[in-house]
Amino acid sequence: MRWPASGLSFLLLGTAAAPTAADAQAAFEVPRRDRVRLAEAMRLADELRDDIWPGWERTTLRVLLVTDSTEFLVGHSRPSADFAPRGHDTLLNRRVWTRPRRFSPTMLATFPAVSGVPTIVIGSAERTGQSSTAWVLTLLHEHFHQWQYSRPGYYAGVARLDLAHGDTTGQWMLDYAFPYDSAPVQQAVHRLATALAQALDAGPSAQAQALRAAVGAREALRGCLTAADYRYFEFQLWQEGVARFIEYAVARAAAESKGPSAAFRSLPDYEPYGKAATGMRRSLRQELEQLALGRQRRVAFYPLGAAMALLLEETRSDWKRAYADRPFALAALLSATP
Repeated sequence: MRWPASGLSFLLLGTAAAPTAADAQAAFEVPRRDRVRLAEAMRLADELRDDIWPGWERTTLRVLLVTDSTEFLVGHSRPSADFAPRGHDTLLNRRVWTRPRRFSPTMLATFPAVSGVPTIVIGSAERTGQSSTAWVLTLLHEHFHQWQYSRPGYYAGVARLDLAHGDTTGQWMLDYAFPYDSAPVQQAVHRLATALAQALDAGPSAQAQALRAAVGAREALRGCLTAADYRYFEFQLWQEGVARFIEYAVARAAAESKGPSAAFRSLPDYEPYGKAATGMRRSLRQELEQLALGRQRRVAFYPLGAAMALLLEETRSDWKRAYADRPFALAALLSATP
């Protein structure tokens, strides 16, 4: 879930300017570059989901692409009445619906945006400030959120966290009053980030000791937080940290797949997936080294959770089942890691 700079609740809508008659026909067509990117994301989803995450392949990929004047709904079986059908797109192999723009074209989030079901609402790569390859991987990050939200008992489990304090919009997920400015908490989070980085770097002979150090750092952080604050921390690791890990997992798997279409490779900002995966691993290491809770706030939890997921991927074969069976407790899985 990556919100625009202004923030977003599940109920907040952008404003739209109606297209002119001269622009109407063009507005009903998915822009070519966006169409190519969407096709590539759908190819990766179809080919790789089953190998990357058990059960993910059963999750419907619903996308609301937001352009400057028009929204294109793709892969949705129950569009709301404000959408007009525009036929079957042969490249995407899906039906497309349109309506005048309501959301911001810089949007990048997943929530019940259409007919009450989780839908990826995303602007173009240009409007969200990403390369084509990064945009595709980000869309798969958001698609993993669709899997998370589709889990039986997800919403009831979120309610049991008792963190919303009456908020029914979902805004609390962004605005929860975590003690970001507490010096002891900042120090404990920094020590945890350092321990995770060292565990990622550790060779086989040193990994067990490095993992014990990471578990110790996690427990030290837990001692600095209230029970509610720790539940929020675990929630963000489970939801956003693992979705960040999914971006890397998809890039790594895509590098070994049959490869993208010629149209996707011809985009001027295309980057090979192997290069993207290497860069993401390097960037994660740098993020852990430079993590600053007071400045980054909630976003600091993303690399922490991604690092934990990578360690679990490398050391515990059953972690994905445990992740699904015990939601909102990612860091707790490290305790049982060999």
